[in-house]
Amino acid sequence: MAGPLDGIRVVDLTTMISGPLATMTLADQGAEVIKIEHPDGGDHSRQVADRRGGFAASFLNNNRGKRSVTLNLKDPRGVEAVLRLCERADVFIQNFRPGVAERIGVGEAAVRAARPDIVYASIAGFGFEGDWAGKPVYDPLIQALSGLASVQGGGGRPRLVRTIVPDKVTALQASQAITAALFARQRSGRGTHLRLSMLDTMLAFLWSSDMAGHTFVGDELPEQNAETAQNYVELIYQTADGWMAVSAHTDSTWAGLCAAVDRPGWLADPRFATVAAREVNKTARLELTQQALITDTTANWMRRLPEHDVPCAPVLTRSQVYDHPQVIANGAILHSDHPQAGRLRQARPPAQFSATPLDAPRPARRLGEDTRAVLAEAGYDDTRIDAMIAQGIATEAQDSDR
Repeated sequence: MAGPLDGIRVVDLTTMISGPLATMTLADQGAEVIKIEHPDGGDHSRQVADRRGGFAASFLNNNRGKRSVTLNLKDPRGVEAVLRLCERADVFIQNFRPGVAERIGVGEAAVRAARPDIVYASIAGFGFEGDWAGKPVYDPLIQALSGLASVQGGGGRPRLVRTIVPDKVTALQASQAITAALFARQRSGRGTHLRLSMLDTMLAFLWSSDMAGHTFVGDELPEQNAETAQNYVELIYQTADGWMAVSAHTDSTWAGLCAAVDRPGWLADPRFATVAAREVNKTARLELTQQALITDTTANWMRRLPEHDVPCAPVLTRSQVYDHPQVIANGAILHSDHPQAGRLRQARPPAQFSATPLDAPRPARRLGEDTRAVLAEAGYDDTRIDAMIAQGIATEAQDSDR
C-alpha cells in the first residue's frame, strides 16, 4: 500500500505555502495529487532564492509527491481540461481570492457538474464574506490581525513569529478537514464544499491557549495581564556557554529544580510554595532560576536536571537540529537524490501508519513534467496535446529545464 489515501485523486490549483503544503501532506499519505500550474513560470515558489539544479528549496519542500501539469486558465480550453481532470478526481482545492475561481470557470458549480460527489476545498486569507474578503493577504498580515503578533510581543511592541505560522497551521487544518470530508462522503455518498480561512484558523489556534483572559464574557483581563508570551519566554535560560529550555511548573518539577541547582531554601520560601504562588511571584522565580543556571554549561545541566526529572532541552541551531541523537533515533530526516536538484535533506511525513505504511516520498517535478501523460489519461490524443502546447495553453518540461 502507498498509504491510507491510496486511490484518492486530488486536483490542486493552489500556490505558495498553505495550499501546497496541505496537498503535499495528502500526497505523502498516498493520494495522487495533480498540481495545475500556469505555463509561464508556474507556482511563485519555484522562483524564489535558495536554488540548485533549477529548483527552489521552498518548492521542493512543499510540493514533493505531486504530478506537474501546466494549463492556462485564461483560455477556455485550459479550463475545459481542468474540468475533465475533475471527472476522475475525489478532491478539488484552490486558494484564489474569493470569487476568482467562479470568474474563470472552476467554481464549485462547474467542478461539481463534472464530478457531483467531489470534495471542493477553498482556502482564503481573511475569509469569504465582508470587506476584507477580497484583500490580498500574506502571513504577516494574518499574524497582525489575528492577535498573534500582540501575543508574541508579550504586552510590549508587537512582534512577528519568525516563521509563517498561519500559512502552515492552515495547511495542516486543511489536510485534516479534507480527509474528514472524504470520510463523510464515504458514509453519505455526498461531496461537500469545505471553506477554510487563514484568519479563522489562527483564531482557533490562539484560543486554545492564549485567550483564557477573554473567554469569560464580562470578566476580560486587561491587556497588560496577558501572560502567554512571558510564559514561553521564561522557559529559555542562558547558561555559561549557551541557552536551554527548562520547565518547572508543577510541585514535583519545582522540587527537582531546587535539588538540581542546590537551592533547598527555595522550597521553604512562601513565594514559591504553591503553583499559584510561583505564578504570582514569577519575576522573582525567573531571576533566581536564571542566576543559578548561568553558573554552569548546558551540557552539565543536561546531565543534572534529568536526574531530578526536570524537563529540559538544549536550544539548538538549525544546523544542529538534524544531527541531534533524538532526531536521528526518530528517523525524522530523509535523504534522497533528486534528478535535477541533487542530494536533498527533508523532514519525513510525521504521521506513520502501521496498517498502510507510506512509500518513500517522490521528488517534486519539473514544471509541466506530467502534462502530456495526465492529459492523455484524461482522453486527449497526441494531436490535441501537441496543439495545446503549440498554442501556449499547456507546456511540458524540456531538457533545458534540467
